[in-house]
Amino acid sequence: MTTDGEAPTNSGIPSLLRSTLVVALIYLFLVGVSSLEAGIKVMGADTQERLFSTVSNPIAGLFIGILGTVLVQSSSASTSVIVGLVATRALKLDDAVPMIMGANIGTTVTNTLVSLGHVRHSAEFKRAFSAATVHDFFNLIAVGLLLPLELATGMLSNFAESISEQLLGSAGSEWKSPIKQYVKEPVSWLKDAWGAVGVSGNILGTLMVASGLLIVLAALAFITRNMRLLVADRVERSLNAVLGKGAGIVAMMLGVIITVSVQSSSITTSILIPLAAAGVVSLRNAYPVTLGANVGTTITALLAALATDAPEALTIALVHTTFNIVGILLLYPIPKIRDIPIRLAEGLAEVAVTRRSYAVTYVIAAFIVIPLTGVAVLG
Repeated sequence: MTTDGEAPTNSGIPSLLRSTLVVALIYLFLVGVSSLEAGIKVMGADTQERLFSTVSNPIAGLFIGILGTVLVQSSSASTSVIVGLVATRALKLDDAVPMIMGANIGTTVTNTLVSLGHVRHSAEFKRAFSAATVHDFFNLIAVGLLLPLELATGMLSNFAESISEQLLGSAGSEWKSPIKQYVKEPVSWLKDAWGAVGVSGNILGTLMVASGLLIVLAALAFITRNMRLLVADRVERSLNAVLGKGAGIVAMMLGVIITVSVQSSSITTSILIPLAAAGVVSLRNAYPVTLGANVGTTITALLAALATDAPEALTIALVHTTFNIVGILLLYPIPKIRDIPIRLAEGLAEVAVTRRSYAVTYVIAAFIVIPLTGVAVLG
């Protein structure tokens, strides 16, 4: 039984209480980002230079973005960390752009792994694998087009920087973030706690960074879990209602809304895989939802930027959003271009159904072996 319209969630916790918990977790997430920023600053310029010298090569930076996101299974977490690093100015904005693009590729591994759960049933697996890898191919093509363009012209970063300057001021300056004031004190407590046990210098900085990372990952994991429980029924109903009538812009906007709600593009895209496997949702109808998820997931980096005092942090977060929107504008409106990721995904699914081992090989090679080799060679 419930009162005052507060329907309990699946775990029996009232919706109002769970919503309050989510707000507290968002605050904890911001504390984690601020702790990460503080730890990097404590390390000093020499340590920062050694840590980030590898990412001065844009291809190495791209691969690091892929590996980091695969490791934590969340582009929201990896992009939030990148925002924190840029805020310290230890990681240059130009070096961070390829890492952000790599995070976009790395996040697609989750739904591709989910599709492997249908490997024993050929028809289901073919539909599931194509629905998963269409996301992979779209992001790969978008990076293939926009990374060279960005390196040659700075188009994305210049556009994002112009917006950031209008809102916060020019790069190199500081703005007084209202949120930063509220998260500063817990970060000071954390710093004092590590200092009380006798650590200082680089060790203190390392422990602050490690603490920040743990707080960010834990907070995002619990935010995602609680938001999923809060909106799970609504998400399923919305998907069925919209995708049953077709796809297009409405489905794309649904992908944005769901991803912002659950704070995870991986959850949004992974929800589609069982539906696609069962034949409830077609590949062409699932496709625009994944594109909306790409845009929706950028809200976390934008939120993380509010926990810093550096305009560059907002700029790199806006680069993430701009990259995904421009990618859609380039690849989606024209039917022949829009169909390229679909045809590639269907072709790979045909091969994977014939040789199941090829599907596993694809995942390992694309998301682990190639990025690791790239970092080792170029780093």
